Amino acid sequence: MGESQDESGEGLVGQGIKAAGQRPHAVHRARAWAFVRDFAAAWAEPLVSDAGTRAQELERAEETLGLTLPTALREAYSLLGTRHDLTGNQDPLLQPSELFVHDEFDGVLVFRSENQGCAFWGVRLRDLDQDDPPVFVQSRDGWVPFLERVSLACVELVLSETLLGGEGRLYNACELPADLIRELPIRFARVELQKYPMWTGKEESPVCWFSAPGKLLRLDGMSDHSWLHVRGRTPADLESLCATVNGHWVHGYSDPLEAGDLPF
Repeated sequence: MGESQDESGEGLVGQGIKAAGQRPHAVHRARAWAFVRDFAAAWAEPLVSDAGTRAQELERAEETLGLTLPTALREAYSLLGTRHDLTGNQDPLLQPSELFVHDEFDGVLVFRSENQGCAFWGVRLRDLDQDDPPVFVQSRDGWVPFLERVSLACVELVLSETLLGGEGRLYNACELPADLIRELPIRFARVELQKYPMWTGKEESPVCWFSAPGKLLRLDGMSDHSWLHVRGRTPADLESLCATVNGHWVHGYSDPLEAGDLPF
């Protein structure tokens, strides 16, 4: 199934990220934020001018921490800092007042946390002078490289939080045997976001994304019986997706999932 542009903008799921990775940093950030805007409009509600964190809150956080936030992180908060539907369903973007410095790894400014505090995402203090620095995640294997830029990490944040949002009504998951994993690139378009580690460990890494109009898929790991997480834009999209992939889904298509039902 190819990734053609349709009127809801799903083609940008792959094309926007791929284009962003081929540009200088400033243009790259602009492309990343453009993708986030288009994705929000297609999968949730359009971003509006008051969706961002107020500048005073960011300045107050900087004063409290005694440091300056990277340009890309300030832009992310200014764009969608109050859109919890896009940033706060599972492993949330921290509020500016919640930002903190983790003492490990020679100091890391943490801006995202796993919902039970089992993992953190952040920027090394030594990299704060960069406009769009690399992001690291505190996994079970220690601090490891996550994505090469904050702007890409924010794109991943929006994708993952949307995938797991909507109170589970449009979400499902299954373990895929190796033969079905090999079919994913045939049936769905690969999202051109670089592979990255899952915080739970090497067994669930790398993470790969796929898409089709109205459908979003995340594969955690490439080994036999890796978990596939899926989201439909509508119940019909989810049902069609689950029917296409002949896996043992953890829940019925229309039944909401409780937090304890999520396979991680």
